[in-house]
Amino acid sequence: MTTAIKIDHVSKEFTLNYHRTMKQMAVAVSKGNKVRDKFLALDDVTFEVQQGEAIGLMGLNGSGKSTLLKLVQGVMRPDRGTVRTRGRIAGLIATGAGFHQQLSGRENIFLNAAVFGMSEAETKRKLDSIIDFADIGKQIDTEVGFYSSGMNSRLGFAIAIHVDSDIFLADEVLAVGDKPFRQKCMAKIDEIRKEGRTLFYVSHSAGSVERVCDRVIVLEKGRLGFDGGVKEGIAYIHYDDEPGAPDEGALGADI
Repeated sequence: MTTAIKIDHVSKEFTLNYHRTMKQMAVAVSKGNKVRDKFLALDDVTFEVQQGEAIGLMGLNGSGKSTLLKLVQGVMRPDRGTVRTRGRIAGLIATGAGFHQQLSGRENIFLNAAVFGMSEAETKRKLDSIIDFADIGKQIDTEVGFYSSGMNSRLGFAIAIHVDSDIFLADEVLAVGDKPFRQKCMAKIDEIRKEGRTLFYVSHSAGSVERVCDRVIVLEKGRLGFDGGVKEGIAYIHYDDEPGAPDEGALGADI
């Protein structure tokens, strides 16, 4: 099989600043207090994903899932180790990421599609389908700066799902929206699976992970805690026995 994603001993470190202004920092230093700390969002993570696999990426808040997806998407680079991907990547890891607030939704479709590598001709051909999927009505010609988070999510996902990609990333952004829209997103994710594309699906919903994934990876405080079968992964993180867990139609997660 062809390897679509290879994560090899990857670590990513961030700096946590305790103070916002120079004055606050100066006062803290004079008192002998820390002004910043470093922490590992990802710590020596290694795994491979084969083309066509559907991976459920799970873990508690702050476990490093969003950071990992950003490395896969290429918007960040690891401090140590290597990240290799094969083919075009599409998907969303932040609501409204890349949208120009002063441009309309229609104009942002062309802008974001170009970022994903779509030509203007391809975007024009898919424009009506993208607008129809987003289903935000006349607001498509309104500045994105006036959009709600749900409208941002609808438009962003509508663009990403129309990209002819080899790897699709689905993060907590899909949790924003009403039930009919979530169901529409899930139907599209089912299509991605049938097309043989690689799927990275982040969710706290055991039901939806069982439905669309054939493997689960669990991150724990930046480290790889589990990599294996779906039922075993869900049992490992105890999402299958928590009261009030999200229903099967729910998409997305935290990070």
